[in-house]
Amino acid sequence: MTQVRLGSAPGLATGRIATSGRPRGTAAAASGVAAAVVLVLLASAASIFIGSRPVQPAALLDPTHPLHAVLAARIPRTLLALAVGAALGLAGACLQGLTRNPLADPGILGINAGASLAMVLGMSVLGISDLSSYIWFAFAGAAVAGILVHAIASMGPGGATPLSLAIAGAALAALAASWTSAMLLADRQTMETFRFWAVGTVGGRGFDVLLTGLPFLLAGAVLALAGARLLDALALGDDLARGLGRRTGFDRAALGLAVVLLAGTATALAGPLAFVGLLVPHAVRAVTGPHHGRLLPLAAVAGAVLVTLADTLGRVVLPPAEVQVGIMTVLVGVPAFLALIRRGRMGAL
Repeated sequence: MTQVRLGSAPGLATGRIATSGRPRGTAAAASGVAAAVVLVLLASAASIFIGSRPVQPAALLDPTHPLHAVLAARIPRTLLALAVGAALGLAGACLQGLTRNPLADPGILGINAGASLAMVLGMSVLGISDLSSYIWFAFAGAAVAGILVHAIASMGPGGATPLSLAIAGAALAALAASWTSAMLLADRQTMETFRFWAVGTVGGRGFDVLLTGLPFLLAGAVLALAGARLLDALALGDDLARGLGRRTGFDRAALGLAVVLLAGTATALAGPLAFVGLLVPHAVRAVTGPHHGRLLPLAAVAGAVLVTLADTLGRVVLPPAEVQVGIMTVLVGVPAFLALIRRGRMGAL
């Protein structure tokens, strides 16, 4: 009777490798979470203590310190930058997976422009001025823009291809921007209210602004993160996804709602911030690969860190003046995006 050595049995060897691989995967996930937490904490600390007037950390704990009020004002600004950046990074990753379009982001597909146009309509026609009211216009404008872009792109012979979506989004964004400009030129009062928001800023906002949008951001984040497996299935193609038992129409509607909640709320809170939703998913995908279970949470972290650091940098480049975060995200994002292309680090969808 032939004896089999336990150490050389193929099945046992395979089992030993699989068993030893699980702790390595757990350790890698834990180290990734720890790195993400450290990055967020470092970006938050930089945002609070660095500015046109650097402040010592001791001033935060001393109410009698002359610069205590400066730090107190930077805390809601930092939290808002983190929330908006996370929302845009998550929305961009969802949108690229949903449309299978590497150029998809809330700005390029016209979602930001639709939200802006709807908000200007609310301000100019209905006289709305508080965030709790016009945030609903931002949602409506983002949703209508997204539906229109998909409908227009679907009219072509090949359906809603990545190229047709990009072209339709660019056309709709240009049209919405022209209508927005026309209304602002005709209404100077609305223009005064709108012009600071249109550049993109997280400064001058209090906790009340963040708390107004937080429920919508949380709802969108939960929908997006819960849809990681849906995005993985949709990446295989609609036919194969349906063969796996997915209801692709329902899945797309749920993920589209997540994008509208995230992008619409972020736009209402801070204005249209370009390049965050486009750059962040590609940078993260080059590290994590296309699996959305890893991509989505890390895209949220990277987006939060990017916007927070861009806002911090905008406070120190031209002291004592500030460069708005909407300008800084473009100044930082364009070279970084070009570097990804040049080095071939664009992650495949």
